[in-house]
Amino acid sequence: MTTSSGPYLALKTGSGDRQLSLVGGNYWTVGRGDDNNFVLPDRWISRNHAMFQGTDNGKFYLIDLGSRNGTFVNGRRVSVPIILHDGDLLTFGQTELRFFSPIDPSSVADVTLGGAHSGDTAATAMLHVRQLISVVVVDIRDFTVMTRQTDEKIHSEAIGTWFRRAGEIIGQYGSWVDKYIGDAVMAVWIHGPEGADDASMLQILQAVSTLAAMTGQLHHQFPLPFPLRIGAGINTGYAMVGNTGSSDRPDYTALGDTVNAAFRLETSTKQLGLDIALGETTYKYLQKVSCHTAGAQKAELSDSCFKRFTVEMKGYEGPIIMRAGTFNDLDQFLADTL
Repeated sequence: MTTSSGPYLALKTGSGDRQLSLVGGNYWTVGRGDDNNFVLPDRWISRNHAMFQGTDNGKFYLIDLGSRNGTFVNGRRVSVPIILHDGDLLTFGQTELRFFSPIDPSSVADVTLGGAHSGDTAATAMLHVRQLISVVVVDIRDFTVMTRQTDEKIHSEAIGTWFRRAGEIIGQYGSWVDKYIGDAVMAVWIHGPEGADDASMLQILQAVSTLAAMTGQLHHQFPLPFPLRIGAGINTGYAMVGNTGSSDRPDYTALGDTVNAAFRLETSTKQLGLDIALGETTYKYLQKVSCHTAGAQKAELSDSCFKRFTVEMKGYEGPIIMRAGTFNDLDQFLADTL
């Protein structure tokens, strides 16, 4: 095998190593499907399994695309975008590849990848990858009231602790905090091309339930004027996923109406006096969960836990149908399905 002068992947085959070049583009996809840049005929690999992105400063990111069996770097499963280093071992299903980058990213601020102009190192091509995702937006209730009644030091420590624990909980259930926004967090779960499976939908609900319980206990640790509560919005749909930042400040996020609606759903819970709101697509997936796990006799479980509402949401011309309930309703749903 002739070694490339640029970044590449080495794939072991029966006839020796095969070199997969990472030069001449902005991103490359890997999976079983014929529509990928790198097609790997491994039945344990998802149709669209993962994606590589090169930035204009020579760094490469690996992003799992909601694969069923996971993406591993040096034996560790990754669910968030991760920077690759020369020699990293990548595992997709039962296939192993080795990442090689002869260029030292720290010394190539002006090196271009994928046709970017060397004089504009801040510009990074946005990835246009359409993915099925679930977006969770969690907001602390009565945050402004609390800030007026709490010493600044206590307030800072309490909110800092909340953000840290929120990140840990979301990571525990298979995602990462995409955005920290004032008194709220946004997290994204990326689903595979087959749709959102039962396990991932239950992980999302478990994450929200755990976040609510954690928040409700925070006043035992800090002298807060009242127990904290959260509201949550969950929406499932297609969005553009990728890097909207620059080479030195990458920002992997999701964009589109699916994300905007998740924020609107969370806001609607205040109007309804409830805790959690679900988009219709999210609710349909939960109906499948209740049928698969709770049995036919409890096929209507999701209906009893999450009531149907029609609400007006800012930015939408007509009323939106959604489902909503309390955290007690959510916990009941989980208790009956897990």
